[in-house]
Amino acid sequence: MRKSLLSHVKRVVVKIGSGVISTVEGLEEPQLAAIAEDVCNLLDAGLEVILVSSGAVAAGKNQLGIVGRPQTIPQKQAAAAIGQTRIIREYKETFLARNYNVAQVLLTRDDLSNRRRYLNARNTMMTLLEYGVTPIVNENDTVVVEEIRFGDNDNLSALVTTLVDADLLIILSDVDGLYDRNPAEHPDARLIPVIERVTPEIEAMGGGSNGTLGTGGMTTKIKAAKRAALSGVGTLIVNGRSPNILSRIFAGADVGSYFLPGQSKLTAKKHWIAFSKKPRGKLLLDEGAHQAIVKRGKSLLPSGIIGVEGGFERGDAVRLCDREGQEFARGVISYSLAETLQIMGKQCSEIETLLGYKYRDEVVCRDDLVLTDEREEESE
Repeated sequence: MRKSLLSHVKRVVVKIGSGVISTVEGLEEPQLAAIAEDVCNLLDAGLEVILVSSGAVAAGKNQLGIVGRPQTIPQKQAAAAIGQTRIIREYKETFLARNYNVAQVLLTRDDLSNRRRYLNARNTMMTLLEYGVTPIVNENDTVVVEEIRFGDNDNLSALVTTLVDADLLIILSDVDGLYDRNPAEHPDARLIPVIERVTPEIEAMGGGSNGTLGTGGMTTKIKAAKRAALSGVGTLIVNGRSPNILSRIFAGADVGSYFLPGQSKLTAKKHWIAFSKKPRGKLLLDEGAHQAIVKRGKSLLPSGIIGVEGGFERGDAVRLCDREGQEFARGVISYSLAETLQIMGKQCSEIETLLGYKYRDEVVCRDDLVLTDEREEESE
C-alpha cells in the first residue's frame, strides 16, 4: 500500500534533523555520509531531491568550546559559521564520489516573506534541479536574528516543499514516527502508520522537545506535515538512523508515519500568504464580515472592520480575527495602518472622500486572502 501512495513522487524534499547526524559530541561524519549515499541512490533511480539539513550548529560548537546547546543567538551564529562549511564539505565529497553535485542555499524568513525574493529563491532552486544539482538548504544561522528566524528546519522544510512544488516531504528524525503516547514513558505506546488528517488530538500527541541539539520536537514535525498537506503533499516521518531508510521507503517498506495530503489544495500564492509572509498586524472584524469571508467567500470591505492592532504598510500580511481576537484568516492588505484607521467602519463609497484617493474597494481582496483553519478552507 505504501508503495502505491508514493508511486507519483518525482521530486522529494528530505529534511535531516540534528539528532540524526549529530550527538552531544558533535557531527557524526559516517552517519552523514551514509544518508548522503542513500540520497544518491534516489538520484540513481531518477528522483529529484532537495535536502533541508540541520546540524551546522552541532558541527561547529565544539570548536568554540560550547557544551550542549548554544544559549545565545551570537553563540549559535558563530557555531553555525564554522559548522556549515564542514557540513557542506561532507555532503560534497560523498556526492562527488557518485558523480553528483550539490549547492548550498541559505535562507531566512525575510527571504520568503518578500514575494520577489521568494520567487527568486524558487527560480534558483528550479534551475539547480534542471542541471541535476541537489540543493542543500538550511536556515542562514550566521545572520539570522529572532525576528526573522524560521525557528526550526521542520517549518523550513514545509516551506521549501511548496517553494519547489515537491511531491513528498520526508522528515528524518531520531524516532520511528508519531506514537499515540510518549514511547520513552509508555513502553506500550503504539506507532501510528497513517494519519488522515491533523486534528487537535493528533497535535496533542506531539509533546515537546527533549533534545539538546535541535530546536524542534514532534510538535514542529506535525505542524510541518499539516502545512505540506495544505499544498496537497504527503509527509513521512521516519527514523533517519535506520540504515538505507530512503531506499527502503521507495522500495515499499511500511515504515514511519505517513500524513496524507489534504483533499483541498492551497495555491502556491495562498500558501505563501498563510505561512511564508509574516503578519504585521491584526484586524478585528464584526460578525457580518467574519461570516461573509468564511461562509460566502467574500473580500473584506472597510465597513466590517471594528478594530486594528499592530503596524503595517500597504502590501503587508495581516491577521483577520473575529470580535474576540481569534484568527481565522490571513491576507495581504491594500491600505496602510494610517489609511485603514481612517476608513474602518465606513462604506466603500466614502474611501476616496476620506483619503483623497482610492486603491480599491476591498481592504483585503479575496484573491489575496486565505483561511488559516483547514476545516474552514475545505468548506469553501
